[in-house]
Amino acid sequence: MSNRKRTAALVTVAALAGSVVWTAAPVATAQVVDVNYACKTPIGDKSAVSPIDIKGVKSGSGYRITMSWQKGVSSSPVELGKGSMNPSATITLGGADSGTVAVTGPANQAAIPENTPIKINDLSGTYTPRKSGKVTFTAGTLTIKALGTTTTCTPANSPGPSLTLDVTAAGGTGGTGGSASGGSGGSGGAALPQTGPEDSAVALGTLGGTVLLLGAAGTLWLTRRNQPR
Repeated sequence: MSNRKRTAALVTVAALAGSVVWTAAPVATAQVVDVNYACKTPIGDKSAVSPIDIKGVKSGSGYRITMSWQKGVSSSPVELGKGSMNPSATITLGGADSGTVAVTGPANQAAIPENTPIKINDLSGTYTPRKSGKVTFTAGTLTIKALGTTTTCTPANSPGPSLTLDVTAAGGTGGTGGSASGGSGGSGGAALPQTGPEDSAVALGTLGGTVLLLGAAGTLWLTRRNQPR
């Protein structure tokens, strides 16, 4: 094979490797989703819309999932003293996995005035993948316990997922996802490092760059070698 053909072949390999890295699918996507909560309260039915943000951070063999409310939901006809309101919620799984993730958080750290939308603190829980693949996380039921009463708020608008992770179950194969957040009205985030096919793509890209360098060096050596002396 001529020097020119060898060089062209090596450049093609490097270009293909680079294209694999460029088109690799993300391991995590997220967006802030408006959830229309229909609430059953001790004083009747109420409704409220709150943007919901869900984040997932790799923790051991699972993920630390955090759910955030950007606006208050429901309200109380009387003041709720400090520590008298306890929220909890569920997150519905979809895609490669199914079921729910329970998230909880601290009681209110300050008094909540009467007839004021109740702002829910961030709620967190642990998710351990049972199946490998892309898993979606969608806002589920919110439960508020206060002063001996229980208010249950259920999404009434079939909201879409706030978070999608590419996960690997224990003993499985494939990529592992990280956290991301953002979307309309949300904050940006970044995916955590992953292992599996996409890391292989990065390795292939590095190999392609190495081949390209070797190809250039080889061409220079051959050029010098063939020069008349």
